[in-house]
Amino acid sequence: MSASELAPGPLTSLSEEEELLRNTVREFAQTVIAPRAADMDRVAKMDPEIIEQCFELGLMGIEVPEELGGAGSSFFMAILVIEELAAVDPSVAVLVDVQNTLVNNALLRWGTASQQAAYLRKLTADTVGAYCLSEAASGSDAFALQTRALEDGAGYRLNGRKLWITNGNEAGVYLIFATVDPALGYRGITGFIVERGFSGFSVGKKEDKLGIRASSTVELVLDDCWVPRENVLGEVGKGYKIAIETLNEGRIGIGAQMIGLARGALNHAKGHVLERKQFGKALSEFQGVQFQLAQCATEVEAARLLVYNASRLKDAGLPFLTQAAMAKLFASQTAERCASQAVEFLGGTGFTKDFPVEKLYRDAKIGAIYEGTSNMQLVTIAKQLLARDVVI
Repeated sequence: MSASELAPGPLTSLSEEEELLRNTVREFAQTVIAPRAADMDRVAKMDPEIIEQCFELGLMGIEVPEELGGAGSSFFMAILVIEELAAVDPSVAVLVDVQNTLVNNALLRWGTASQQAAYLRKLTADTVGAYCLSEAASGSDAFALQTRALEDGAGYRLNGRKLWITNGNEAGVYLIFATVDPALGYRGITGFIVERGFSGFSVGKKEDKLGIRASSTVELVLDDCWVPRENVLGEVGKGYKIAIETLNEGRIGIGAQMIGLARGALNHAKGHVLERKQFGKALSEFQGVQFQLAQCATEVEAARLLVYNASRLKDAGLPFLTQAAMAKLFASQTAERCASQAVEFLGGTGFTKDFPVEKLYRDAKIGAIYEGTSNMQLVTIAKQLLARDVVI
């Protein structure tokens, strides 16, 4: 642990195995990713060597059983990895996050034995995955999607467009949601495993984004894309269940990304105020600065407790819907506040691209948007809270 690192408190302490993983990923992030983060942000492209090393370190298949090439570890371990990567570069963190909490998780829970053998082996070895739900008219109203899946012989033909797809440029395997019959509403939605080389599939426009710029966000074009029947994920018409339950888990991953980001920003700020002098003394000696740092540190620890608690509930097989929504909501708010405060601590230099806090400030905004906006998290929390059998 570096001298500038904020140590977790007792309630967020880790086992020996968890601490070893955290320290390994932290060293990788600081020595390999940090020197390339600014350039990747500038050119808006992930360094292929970083992706390759994420596979080599086993970070792309954390929960996948060892017999399928994965680490056979826990969801909580994945959360630790995401947090550590995000403290240096949230773009790399979301690459690993989507792979583990969405794509791998969906295949582990709903994939057949043959699907798992075929695709999880690839996803742990060298193939990036993407999760494809959103469309132009289907954002918070996720099940308003219009992509169609029509039966055709031994499979289905998919037609439509998917938007804002994370990992879309790098991916080789895509979990795509389409409806077999719009008249059925959400009960027509079905998940499909689509490979990049399938006929009728192509990657379209790449978005030019405010933050997490090295993470690719693209449009996918499905023009009579033929998918064999054996690539239906789960059951026909049960895609809505897969999507909802997978995103509930994914929100914990975004919470981890946001606490990592906030912690990274806070540590940059701490290092600055200890060194920077004004009026003959270090900024850290001013009580106003101390109070602002203390407030940020308190919020980071509170967000970490929410995220860790939700992930451990998930691992224990206990209900975690409300806790996941709270974790994502609060962690994303904390990331924005702490990153903004870090820019202010660094003053004029913090507003330039010469220091990482400017990038972290831009990266923080997405936390309130993807995998369920903050308003949608509030809807979820309120709905659960107001249930008659819930005791506050």
